[in-house]
Amino acid sequence: MMNWNSPWLLAALVPVLLALGAAAHRLWTARAEKNRRRIPKHWPLSTRAIVNSEEARVWHWLSRAFYDHQIMIKLPVTRFTVPRDREKGMVWYRLLNGVYCTFTICKADGRVIGCLDVPGKNALPRSTRLLKHSLLTQCELPYWVVRSSSLPTVSEIRAEFLGETPTPQTLREREMEERALIAAQSNLRSALNRQRGNRSSDFSPLSKWPASSTGESSIDAAGSQWQDNSFLVPLDSRKGDLL
Repeated sequence: MMNWNSPWLLAALVPVLLALGAAAHRLWTARAEKNRRRIPKHWPLSTRAIVNSEEARVWHWLSRAFYDHQIMIKLPVTRFTVPRDREKGMVWYRLLNGVYCTFTICKADGRVIGCLDVPGKNALPRSTRLLKHSLLTQCELPYWVVRSSSLPTVSEIRAEFLGETPTPQTLREREMEERALIAAQSNLRSALNRQRGNRSSDFSPLSKWPASSTGESSIDAAGSQWQDNSFLVPLDSRKGDLL
């Protein structure tokens, strides 16, 4: 009969039991990690607009002001900057990956010429603004914070971002182009509204977004809730380790 109280037997079994326990723990951890990374059958997500109403007004104005450029939306600064010391690249990436600007203006070849932020109801945090201003100006890129209620003139922003000194003739031509673009957009909007009206009369009426008590639509009202429901805060950058 085996003597389980033998100290020699216990001394031999303890390492074996510890090894088995460690192996079982590793197996359980690996299985839990695999389950965590498994693609779900039903994603608990819904689509949303990438800009709110305030940002959309600035976006449309920028599209007219920089009609010959590309307007990128909420692009991380790590997409158009590169570390001088490649060995510290991951360090800077972790620090700056959560920092982005509302709009980034770039040329057709992808070269960035400047960035703009559109603050929300609360002002842009001072630390965020200083970080972006320091980073972008040292990269020789203009950085502005604008609101739709106090936009600069097209000449001012193009002079700052492109170094243009427009002549009176250039200003007149640009004004004519902008008027023509606005008219074309208005005609397209009217045509779309007529098409929607025809569909509405042929089929069932289209449902409207109900207005809230403040007079704004439910779409705008929902924008105030995005901060809690989105991966990215729609108005300001996410706070990184530098902030």
